[in-house]
Parts: sequence; C-alpha cells; structure tokens
Amino acid sequence: MKKFIFRAFLIIVSIGVLLGIWIAFDLYRPHKIDIREFDADEIARLDTEMWRSYYAKERLKMFSQLTEVLEKQYKLPFWRRQLMAFYAAKAAFVFKDGKERTDYEKALPDLRKFYGEIHDISTTNFDVEKAAKLELEWWIVHRERKKYQEGDLAKALAENAAAIYNIPSEKFLEYGKYRADAMKIRDDNAETGGVTEEDWQKIDELLHKSWNSLHKTINNE
Repeated sequence: MKKFIFRAFLIIVSIGVLLGIWIAFDLYRPHKIDIREFDADEIARLDTEMWRSYYAKERLKMFSQLTEVLEKQYKLPFWRRQLMAFYAAKAAFVFKDGKERTDYEKALPDLRKFYGEIHDISTTNFDVEKAAKLELEWWIVHRERKKYQEGDLAKALAENAAAIYNIPSEKFLEYGKYRADAMKIRDDNAETGGVTEEDWQKIDELLHKSWNSLHKTINNE
C-alpha cells in the first residue's frame, strides 16, 4: 500500500513538473508574428459569436471563443492565449459592471497587460499605453453613446486601430463605421424588444465587412 501511495505521489509530482515546464515554455519562449496577417472572415465569424456570448453573459463560452480568436489571429501557443484571454475577458466584464468613467477606468490595467502581450509578439512596434487607453475610450463612447454625436464611435474605433498599426486614423474610418453600425443594430434592437436571428445575421455581415476593410487597410490592398 505504501509503495502504491509513493508511486502515485511520484506520478502526480512528475505531471506537475511537466505541466509547469509546458506552461513556462508557452509563456516565455520567443514568439514573433506579423499582426497584419490573419483571416478576416474567420475572425469576423468568431467576433460575432463573442458578441452573442458577451451580451448573453455567458462568460465561459466567451472566454473559449476569445482563446480561439487569439489562436487564429496571433498564432499563440495554448497557455499564452489563455493568459491573454484572461486579461481581455476580465477587462470586458469589469467594464460591463461599471456605472461611470471612474468605474470603467478600472479595466485599464488589464487592457495594458493585454496590449503589452500583443506588443511583445508583434513585429510592428506601437505605444501600449496609447492603444489601451483608446480601446477603453471607444468602449466608453459606445456605452455612453447618447452623450456623443453620430460618427464619434466610428472615429474612436478608427483611432484605436491607428494606434495599433501606426497608420493614420482616417484610413480606418470605413472599418470603424461598419463596426459602429453593427453595434447600433444590436443596441437599438436590444432596447426595443430583443435581438433576433435576422438582426444577428445583419451584424455578422457588417462585422465581416469591418474586418475585411481593416485587413485591406493594414496590408495596402
């Protein structure tokens, strides 16, 4: 019996060591990619699914979808995409629970960590602090849309993309408009009875147009 317990203990320890090595390898091994290269249609499809999970408050489902996006968009190894998804999802739900700007800004530390991870793997240099703040800013413009003018959300989205890819923001206005239009469909219908499958189809179409527009812009197509 003692031998069995000892062997079981050794197996558990060995598994723990191997798991630790795997996690450390995934998190710290050099990994560089061109963040301009991704399948826009696949990312758009997953983006739509994440929206649905987010608004349905299906946090685990959204987390799983987010890790898939990170795998497809940034070719990240398993544990690194889990960590990045954790930062992004935590920021999203901290923001979701907020009531005013001081609450919303509590999401900023995790947005900084998220963009810091993207910066570390990207062959394109960008200002992490600026990107994180502009990400939060368009979240706020969207949340408090009744305080802003038409077009402000599209502009805020364009400015965030511009900070990441180091391209003038006016180049991303089409991307921003399609995405803002998709948000408007979701928001307007949620306030007037609920978002239907037909609405989600329209949202999906706009997100495909948005992601394809961004892809063309950053790759000079």
